[in-house]
Amino acid sequence: MAVTAGGQEDEVMSTINITPFTDVLLVLLIIFIILASVTKEPKLPDAKNVLKVQPSEIVVLIDSKNRVQVGSTIVDNTDSARVFHDLVQQTGGKLRTVIIKADPKADFGTILRVMDAAKNEGLTGFGLANHIEGQPEGQSS
Repeated sequence: MAVTAGGQEDEVMSTINITPFTDVLLVLLIIFIILASVTKEPKLPDAKNVLKVQPSEIVVLIDSKNRVQVGSTIVDNTDSARVFHDLVQQTGGKLRTVIIKADPKADFGTILRVMDAAKNEGLTGFGLANHIEGQPEGQSS
């Protein structure tokens, strides 16, 4: 836009008005802040690793309240090492694999303590099981 001064020469203003540009940027910033606070975390996909799972007689269940069940025995976190030791003694050391089925709400610390107790007893193969495809979400096997 050309602005003329009162004189005889026509001068062109060389300044840029950045107020509308700043207004648009502020509106976009507010929109992004609102969208970032509203978005949810995506749901993790279910594992489809059926071919790599090998049968094991040692299955550990950990529920949402961090209760540990080794086979059919419900144990404390500190007793899991004793139960693993007993299982290794009963089977003559033939079993080396432990399948851990943990509730998604269980603490990772509990899972790691159980894995450490199993590892200390010579059980070195671990499998982590989650929701089995085709079953309802609330049901576990």
